[in-house]
Amino acid sequence: MGDPAGIGPEIIATCLAGDAPKTRCVIFGCANVMQRAVDLIGTGMTVRAIGQVDEAQHQAGVLEVVQTSVFSELPAYGQINALCGKAAFEAIIQAINAAMQGEVSGIVTAPIHKEALSLAGVKYPGHTEILADYSGAARVAMMLGNDEIRTVLVTIHCSLADAIKGGDFAAQMAAIRLAHQGAIALGVPNPRVAVAGLNPHAGEGGLFGREEIEIITPAIKAARAEGINASGPWPGDTVFMQARQGHFDIVVAQYHDQGLIPVKYMGLEKGVNITLGLPFVRTSPDHGTAFDIAGKGIADAASLKTALDYAIRLVAAKQTGAA
Repeated sequence: MGDPAGIGPEIIATCLAGDAPKTRCVIFGCANVMQRAVDLIGTGMTVRAIGQVDEAQHQAGVLEVVQTSVFSELPAYGQINALCGKAAFEAIIQAINAAMQGEVSGIVTAPIHKEALSLAGVKYPGHTEILADYSGAARVAMMLGNDEIRTVLVTIHCSLADAIKGGDFAAQMAAIRLAHQGAIALGVPNPRVAVAGLNPHAGEGGLFGREEIEIITPAIKAARAEGINASGPWPGDTVFMQARQGHFDIVVAQYHDQGLIPVKYMGLEKGVNITLGLPFVRTSPDHGTAFDIAGKGIADAASLKTALDYAIRLVAAKQTGAA
């Protein structure tokens, strides 16, 4: 459900109304919050609270909510609230448990607010870290993409100083391997993986830093020895343009903003976030809680619809052995 004070509930209500995808969905969260969202959007759907996934009847026009929290007094829209952070966290945990037990095939997460999580005493900076820890995944990576470019991050939610420290050989290898596997799961048979450099001009032969020479290039060579079609390191300021022109299928970016700015610049409504390395499928829209417009009924559900479409596609690939 995401943060109850954000746009998550209303874009879910929009996404699952009308021309809903041909798949069975349940919502993890609060039925009262979802009822408010349905009333706001005016979809006319019925909200039904259930205790667990197998109670879902998947009837047309019914949103079924596995009750992971109950708000008797609905939280104010657009305000950071510890109770909302706790509710968002509980919904994620229960969804992960359902996925680990095979009750659901994949998870699509609506946006959460990091400050609300922190106020609730949750130590994790975001979805990715929660998913990795509670699923027991050894290595995960964020893959952001749209119809034109895809990127996988070596480091995720950390300072730039920590990103430089964290981009060691093992992290490079994990990101390259996951990028290769992620592209295959999306239907690319022999993906061309471009690895971005860390420093300006990819280090310019060591003039602007030696990370490319000492860490990134050895990782690329090792990946190629494993049969991965990896190349680079390419300058970060041009590699996404080359990917968009069709020279590469996926780009490994060294840190959060290096990878996310090109994708988000193309438009938030087109982007989707996929967590690679988990034992189940997880996707999310490529935007935040949008507290400034929450409760106004104007939030665009396009990115969430894209995330749901990708989840369905990835689940199908996994079930057929393509991923």
